[in-house]
Amino acid sequence: MADASPESSSVPSNSETLDLAIAGGGAAGFFAAITCAEALLASGVQPENFSVRLFENSSHVLGKVKISGGGRCNVTHACTDPRTLVTHYPRGERSLIGPFHRFQAEDTVRWFEDHGVALKTEADGRMFPVTDDSQTIIDCLTTAARKAGVSWETGTGLSSARSLSPAASSSPGSEPRFEIVTTDGRRYLVRHLLIATGGTRSGAARKLVEDLGHALEPPVPSLFTFHIADDPRLHDLQGISVEGAAVRVPGAKLSATGPVLITHWGLSGPAILRLSAWGARELADRDYHFPLELSWLGPDATPEAVLDRFQKERHDHGARSVATRSPFTSLPKRLWVRLVEQSGITDTHNWSNLPKNLASSLANELCRGAYTVSGKSLNKEEFVTCGGVRLKDVNLKTCESKLQPGLYFAGEVLDIDGITGGFNFQAAWTTGHLAGTALAEGIGCGYAE
Repeated sequence: MADASPESSSVPSNSETLDLAIAGGGAAGFFAAITCAEALLASGVQPENFSVRLFENSSHVLGKVKISGGGRCNVTHACTDPRTLVTHYPRGERSLIGPFHRFQAEDTVRWFEDHGVALKTEADGRMFPVTDDSQTIIDCLTTAARKAGVSWETGTGLSSARSLSPAASSSPGSEPRFEIVTTDGRRYLVRHLLIATGGTRSGAARKLVEDLGHALEPPVPSLFTFHIADDPRLHDLQGISVEGAAVRVPGAKLSATGPVLITHWGLSGPAILRLSAWGARELADRDYHFPLELSWLGPDATPEAVLDRFQKERHDHGARSVATRSPFTSLPKRLWVRLVEQSGITDTHNWSNLPKNLASSLANELCRGAYTVSGKSLNKEEFVTCGGVRLKDVNLKTCESKLQPGLYFAGEVLDIDGITGGFNFQAAWTTGHLAGTALAEGIGCGYAE
């Protein structure tokens, strides 16, 4: 962990001073900035009297919002019970109960409606703007930010940050606590600093946090797809999806249910992504090489029950070819034919003459198919990092650092991550709201002095 002591007790006299600097122009950073600025305006502070500025290293703000949900933006999930909501977070489950009691999915929906954006709920609970266009969310956030007096810069991140000496920050509301340096070399004095840079996979993101005295849980990918090389059961079946499948890692307490999608490189879909999220650290420790058991018929299917179903087929459709007559309507025809072939069943086998050993082979393939995972690919729409700022070092009522007064964190930079389905955005809205509310109180105190 980097030394948090100031490099110098002197404060540069030629630096611009900001009330609030935010590292990161994503969902959490924008929501915190808007919440803070709107609260200041509501308390009577005039917009020309406070400065809230975001610094985004990439060329566009809200880039992840733009591509999420296939370009539709999965804003949140229709779950209004905080104790149920937290069960969708592999990291941060217990710590989020309090924050979600203060701001949860219902509050998110209300906020967007109050700012002119209606959301809709799909059958699986995911919530999207009724326009099915992520640009609607981007326009809403950027418009709200401009109206509240928030400014931002793109193509400019923070290269370093340091805390100033106690003497230079003795008046917590009005005096600068930090000095920041942008990637293009400019220096600013900052009264309050929010880190909302997203995941900490990059060295630059980690350095910024560690320079301010915080330790990080090691970052590893979450929400990734599985590489399964040269498996004839999956060859040329890309695009086929099976609802209600089940996957597990033998020898580990890792399992998930839901749709499974066959891809060019292996397997994806919600069930795979959920399994990857819950197993992020364990699967990283295995270097993403591990066995996978797949039931195309769901978690409750057993070979014994499937064989009983085969017996019914013998009785009712004995003359039909096994390959052309599937008893399972949930299985796409091409997948059924492939699994039949891989079980050693040929065109000459009908249901009445299907040998017991081949029937058993097919039943096991349907319920306990054994696959070998040999790598991963990050899901481009839902790239998420497991790891980040240790939660024990953060007051989650306000998202303020326990180590550095005036320093706040929001979003994925914290050691919080959820499964796919709108949960990571909800964590961003919640932590952004809590940080923004606390920041407004701190900044407002300075103007009241």
